[in-house]
Amino acid sequence: MRITYDPAKREVTLAERGLDFADAAQVFAGPTFEAEDQRHDYGEKRVICFGLLSERLVVVGYTPRGADRHVFSMRKANDREQARIGPILGL
Repeated sequence: MRITYDPAKREVTLAERGLDFADAAQVFAGPTFEAEDQRHDYGEKRVICFGLLSERLVVVGYTPRGADRHVFSMRKANDREQARIGPILGL
């Protein structure tokens, strides 16, 4: 599995949130909880993935592209998400 992303969007996320799309592989390598984002018709499948990065619960949005995952979003999980998803992941 290869991780791809828009370099400009990566830089914005790194500057604003302190999270690097290049670290998404670490999230995918551990325990995760995933759900397809069906809130809108995006014209492609979008997946919301909850997982750990440096012992912190994060949310990674990605689009499957063949065997690759194209990351379009990464943020720290909020308190509500930590309370709901944390126990599912054994936190």
